[in-house]
Amino acid sequence: MLCAGKKSYFAAAVCIITVTSMLAASYLRLQRLSHQPKIIQEGRRCRGKIANSTITALKGNKTFIISPYFDDRESKVTRLIGIVHHEDVKQLYCWFCCQPNGKIYVSKAKIDVHSDRFGFPYGAADIVCLEPENCDPTHVSIHQFPHGNIDQLPRFEIKNRKAETFSVDFTVCISAMFGNYNNVLQFIQSMEMYKILGVQKVMIYKNNCSHRMEKVLKFYIEEGTVEIIPWPINSHLRVSSGWHFMQDGMHIGYYGQITALNDCIYRNMGRSKFVVLNDADEIILPLKHPNWKTMMNSLQKQNPGTSVFLFENHIFPETVSSPMFNISSWNTVPGVNILQHVYREPDRKDVINPRKMIVDPRRVIQTSVHSVLQAYGNSVNVPMDVALIYHCRKALQGDLPRESLIRDTTLWRYNLSLIMNVNKVLSQTMLRPQK
Repeated sequence: MLCAGKKSYFAAAVCIITVTSMLAASYLRLQRLSHQPKIIQEGRRCRGKIANSTITALKGNKTFIISPYFDDRESKVTRLIGIVHHEDVKQLYCWFCCQPNGKIYVSKAKIDVHSDRFGFPYGAADIVCLEPENCDPTHVSIHQFPHGNIDQLPRFEIKNRKAETFSVDFTVCISAMFGNYNNVLQFIQSMEMYKILGVQKVMIYKNNCSHRMEKVLKFYIEEGTVEIIPWPINSHLRVSSGWHFMQDGMHIGYYGQITALNDCIYRNMGRSKFVVLNDADEIILPLKHPNWKTMMNSLQKQNPGTSVFLFENHIFPETVSSPMFNISSWNTVPGVNILQHVYREPDRKDVINPRKMIVDPRRVIQTSVHSVLQAYGNSVNVPMDVALIYHCRKALQGDLPRESLIRDTTLWRYNLSLIMNVNKVLSQTMLRPQK
């Protein structure tokens, strides 16, 4: 025995710690070796049909692949954003085909189901595989086994393989648009406010919406502002519009929003300086700065090393309105006119307001809706006197009298530009008669 003959408790403790450390190091080394890519075939052409859907089901193993991304922030890996059954999916393998030598490598995946499933059996997951050292694979297939035939399996293009320069400063990620979404006027107002505040790109994970909304989306796509990511998750799983499994017992919560948000971060990692995670009825309103760029420059100088900035959500009930900006030509457009809603609910006792985020996408590993789960760098709560989230929706404190609400007209600072821009969109989308 390594510790034989040692009589003192101190010596025994040292021996136990030493042996335990050696065993732990050996275990970790074996674990890493088990995940190292191994050549299993040579001299073959890469086969398999290239996947072109946003959500691809893997046959028979309760796994859905969104997209793989190259990630070299710690080691050279392919990170697949996916959805898995948290209990039933135990092992997956990445099959890399390296051209032109035709070598096929198999790498055992680490399956990391995100902690915020809210009780649902399916959740967002990172499926992470070490890549071959002497190969930069462009595609990957996912298999349940480290052997067999993958000719019939879908092949996924690995995104972010090539370094990009930032094409935009701010990208807004909206997920997911569902329920035959028809809040047309508020959507246009939010889009135009985003643009006024400095947004160049809005990515929308769209499940479905109304015919009128389709016309508006078409306008913004042609303008170059919007990019649509099809999100047919209900073709694969029973989806809930709620957040907790106990509400309805479905497969996954809120149309898989968390998975979409993670995909949006990785999709924009190389092309957007910041990614903004909020809903279409939410606007981060700066109180001390004219736009997001000057606000974020200031916040970064004040908070070096911070990669996640969290903004407090405040409800402006759509049932309490002001007579100002009752623009008659907007009355035929379905949806809420946010300029008429400038009364916000006071903070609730013992209730913490949720937050939404502006993040540096290159420093986020996993995100939830109201906070990041894993990131490089710090998170900071932005003070309410710097900015707040204007969230116009159904009241949370519906019994409050009007005099208990707080009048907040910050939004009116932008009324001239907002009205002009909204009128332009309505005219060009033929949602109201042109004069």
